[in-house]
Amino acid sequence: MVNGPLFSDFTPGEKARITGLVARMALPGSNLTKLRRKIERIEQDAMRRKTKK
Repeated sequence: MVNGPLFSDFTPGEKARITGLVARMALPGSNLTKLRRKIERIEQDAMRRKTKK
């Protein structure tokens, strides 16, 4: 069993944001720590929604 959120737990807007952030991670000179934290925040929001059900 997976402990984290599944891709289906994200809203369409969150999926787009994660895709954009991951693409920015591939660019040279990007702040990986900051981008990773943003993705983790989106994942936490999805988990909160999932556990409310």
